[in-house]
Amino acid sequence: MIKLDQVTFEYNTVEGQVLKNVSFEVKDREWVSILGHNGSGKSTIAKLMVGLLATQSGTVSYNDVVLNDKTIDEVRQKVGIVFQNPDNQFVGYNVKYDIAFGLENRKVPREEMKSLIREYTEKVGMENELEREPQTLSGGQKQRVAIAGILAMNCETVILDEATSMLDPEGVEEITGLITELKEKYQKTIITITHDLNLAAKSDRIIVLKDGEILAQGTPKEIFMNRELLKSSHLDMPFALRFYEEAQKTDLKNNREVMEVLWEYHLKK
Repeated sequence: MIKLDQVTFEYNTVEGQVLKNVSFEVKDREWVSILGHNGSGKSTIAKLMVGLLATQSGTVSYNDVVLNDKTIDEVRQKVGIVFQNPDNQFVGYNVKYDIAFGLENRKVPREEMKSLIREYTEKVGMENELEREPQTLSGGQKQRVAIAGILAMNCETVILDEATSMLDPEGVEEITGLITELKEKYQKTIITITHDLNLAAKSDRIIVLKDGEILAQGTPKEIFMNRELLKSSHLDMPFALRFYEEAQKTDLKNNREVMEVLWEYHLKK
């Protein structure tokens, strides 16, 4: 279980607190999406959860192990992050060596390392691109390589910080499918930091941030049916859900089967 308890943070260059006494939990094997407009504090939370930033008050903990200078190496064995721009985390001159970098830091034997690289590039569909230079890959391919690296290191938790925001629709669909597979097939705990409501709709639970505070938590259906909440958070309701909402105002609302089909359509979209 991941737990943030009364976490507060502010940058030296920003007036006021970016996060204000933020508390929430993420259960093992749960997929939680953290939604919010730009500047709401959601990416700061991602950096705090992997120790790239240190809390100024409050704690971040993994299964009751508090993240701090003494435990950071232990925690990073369990959690990996994929950033909005994967170019910022590539360190190898090709796909193979980029994945190998993290394994080398863990002193994984060479033959085992080769086996892990082969296994996990196959899992993300990048086994034929091992010699490719990262800058020649598409956005979706880069994200796949980053995820393969996390899987190879056997991280229990995967954090994706705006991982689809720079992708074209095809890339978004590819990564969304891969995230779903990480949870359902590989039993990973998933945290998606996003403003994409279509992606968030597929998660188990949503946390809505506004101005550094938690505005609401609930299932996707609970959150998306609250139009005023989305408006106040500067989040736009997806088309399928706007249609769903309008249908509720008509005679369709009495047809439970039709309404459920509309909702399922949105979840699968």
